Amino acid sequence: MADDIKVEVPAKFADLVKKIEEMSVLDLAELVKVLESKFGVSAAAPMMMAAAPAAAGEAAEEKSSFTVVLAAPGDKKIEVIKAIKEITQKGLKEAKDMVDASAAAPQVVRENVKKEEADELKKKLEAAGAKVELK
Repeated sequence: MADDIKVEVPAKFADLVKKIEEMSVLDLAELVKVLESKFGVSAAAPMMMAAAPAAAGEAAEEKSSFTVVLAAPGDKKIEVIKAIKEITQKGLKEAKDMVDASAAAPQVVRENVKKEEADELKKKLEAAGAKVELK
């Protein structure tokens, strides 16, 4: 493939390009990871930005509030009921009804919560065995 395309390499990069040409694919992959870590960049970012220039403005605005949704109760239903009761400050019957209803359709646990709190709630519910989504 390198023989098919002729690229003029500036003299200041000639030695570097020659070394890279001699490297194995595994070494090149490792080099890319090292460079990404060292400089805090991603080799995939330019492709993503080129593919979706219209979304660039939307990506700059990070979502600040989330809705925690109980998608399914999982196997440990009693543990999930306890977690829901604690999170929502509802009574045992209301928590049980919410968990039962989540088996048929996703149920909103909390709305408009910050990312940190949403992640914490998700961890608690998943630890209890529930399937949780953040929207």
